[in-house]
Amino acid sequence: MTSPTERRVAFRNAIEHFLKERLDAKLDKLPPDDPKRDELIAQHARETWLADAARRVTQIQIVTHTLKPIHPDARGTNLFREPRELPAHREVGSHVLGQNFSSDVVGNAAALDVFKLLKLPAEGRPLLAWMQDGDPDLVAALSDDADQAGEWLTAFTGITAPRSATPSSHTLAKQLYWLAGEDPADNSQYHLLAPLYSSTLAHAVFQTINEDRFGEAGKLARQARYAQRDHNTGYRDYPDLAVQKFGGTKPQNISQLNSERGGNNYLLSSRPPKWTTLAVKAPLLTDSVFPRFGRIPEVRTAVRTLRDFLKSGPPPTMETRNRRDTLLDQLVDELVDFANPLQSTLPACWTLAADCRLVEAERLWLDPGRAETEDDTDTEFQAAWHRMDWPAEVGRRFGNWLNHELGQALPLGDIEGRHWRDELLLHTAWAGKLHRLRVQGDAPTYIPVREAV
Repeated sequence: MTSPTERRVAFRNAIEHFLKERLDAKLDKLPPDDPKRDELIAQHARETWLADAARRVTQIQIVTHTLKPIHPDARGTNLFREPRELPAHREVGSHVLGQNFSSDVVGNAAALDVFKLLKLPAEGRPLLAWMQDGDPDLVAALSDDADQAGEWLTAFTGITAPRSATPSSHTLAKQLYWLAGEDPADNSQYHLLAPLYSSTLAHAVFQTINEDRFGEAGKLARQARYAQRDHNTGYRDYPDLAVQKFGGTKPQNISQLNSERGGNNYLLSSRPPKWTTLAVKAPLLTDSVFPRFGRIPEVRTAVRTLRDFLKSGPPPTMETRNRRDTLLDQLVDELVDFANPLQSTLPACWTLAADCRLVEAERLWLDPGRAETEDDTDTEFQAAWHRMDWPAEVGRRFGNWLNHELGQALPLGDIEGRHWRDELLLHTAWAGKLHRLRVQGDAPTYIPVREAV
């Protein structure tokens, strides 16, 4: 247990070490015989420097929401609001920062050294936090004169207080009328809002994005991706990221945190995403599309999960069946999504190409437009499509493919293959798509019950 005397000494040593570092930095720039050295040494004596700092602290203010980023010449109220004091909205805002936030400082940049003292860490907290608690050991560390120490404490803790009792805006600041009532024609139902810039949130965003872009973890993950190696973590990219500069060549005139960011403030893109759709390639030179389907990453993952589940020997319970059917539903959804661009994007009759070697059932499945043509030389295909025997054959091929993918370690055979087939044919997404094709193609709307041969 640290005694009050030991804590007082520790606080005082922290302050004097801070002042010595500042003094040494200035003395190093002067020759040994410069008469200014004695003057600087006197200025950095603890009580002399603290007295001057207590006077200058009124020139700066600790804030979380600032006005100058809106316009550098705006004059008005800046606010200090801890995130935990703000309403916990569902939207992202300063409130999400909780205890982990950086305070900003506005005012005379020449007085920022006072803020550096106040954020000096001691026993895991900044000096300002101990001052705001009125810690008696810290008060005693400021000065041996209790009255003098109390005056300085009041001056330093006032750094978070508004600079005027009445909040004010400015002609260069943003203002907007917000309808707070029900009648937009009634002027008395509007509130005039003066939005401020959340410097603490902007700083947290800046630090997060910089870490994602330039941090070591993201760098290693990107290198693994380029080398096509597995990696323990992913990484984040920020497409179309914009940078807004505040303060020009003097970012410190905006705020302390803005100066630490070099005046840079990130803006995330708010434009809708631009999708780049790859050209759909017809599955030529193959007798089945299922190998191509099986190479889709999501399909590989679903098959692996189903295989691992079945190999674990789950008990024959309703929970087991539901889990198995859920995984199977994922595969059928992927199969419907896989077939859709082939059916709707490729030109009708693409299966007539000389390089198309698909079995007949898969041609009938993936080229429905061919059944709607009025080509008298292709009546056999049209008749086969309208007989609707091919969905059951596609289901059988799906069952055989899945049995193969699940591997030799599982005792799977015709019974399991028929189950996979039936699940496909009765699946809502598959049946719904098939029904729409039948209606469009004027085919029988009943579901055939005869088996494919």
